[in-house]
Amino acid sequence: MDTLLLRNPNFIRPKLGKQLNSKKPRNGAVFRSPRCTMDATFGGNLGNAPKFPRMNIWNPYKRLGISPDASEEEIWSSRDFLLQQYAGHERSEESIEAAFEKILMTSFERRKKTKFNLKTRLKKKVEESPSWVKNLLSIVEVPAKEVILRRLFLFAFMGGWSITNSAQGGPAFQVAISLAACIYFLNEKTESLARAFILGFGALVVGWICGSVLVPMVPSVLLQPTWTLELLTSLVAYFFLFLACTFLK
Repeated sequence: MDTLLLRNPNFIRPKLGKQLNSKKPRNGAVFRSPRCTMDATFGGNLGNAPKFPRMNIWNPYKRLGISPDASEEEIWSSRDFLLQQYAGHERSEESIEAAFEKILMTSFERRKKTKFNLKTRLKKKVEESPSWVKNLLSIVEVPAKEVILRRLFLFAFMGGWSITNSAQGGPAFQVAISLAACIYFLNEKTESLARAFILGFGALVVGWICGSVLVPMVPSVLLQPTWTLELLTSLVAYFFLFLACTFLK
């Protein structure tokens, strides 16, 4: 009998799902169909994400809540804080990032303009300077920072060496090494050994003369008993040798 009923096309099977769902739970509890894990993870908080209230403010500084004189650290801190507060709201994040990028571009253009104006002013002052200043600047060049520091360290070492051995003898050996180093650097730059010798000896003579004039003016209270006039004059000569081999063309 049951087999005949199942084969009959007019037989309507009972819907088990409806029967199960229509069954009322005990104690007034309500059965709800479980949501998908993907929906709970990705869709649960998007609708509740806060909206950035200053989204439509044109001024980028006011939009981020900082002053135009804010430091770079303050700008980055404000941007990170706002992105954290309004994470999940796409338009808010885009508005915050747009204001941040606009401030960075403005700062870059300002620095570029300042450098350009500084170069223009220096060039204008050189053009308006006397002829002897122009001639002096024509034989002077500023090398890379690394070159300046290396040569400054060399001659400072020579000065320290001379001071350390001041009680044993004069700085003649250190002065000779410093002069040889100056001539070597000048020859490397000018590619003329004769010119290098002239400039090197000239720097030594000028430095020694200036040292002989300036050192006696220094109060003796500031000097050590073992520091002789020859030693102090050699220190001034080291400085002139450094200037010659570093900044002369």
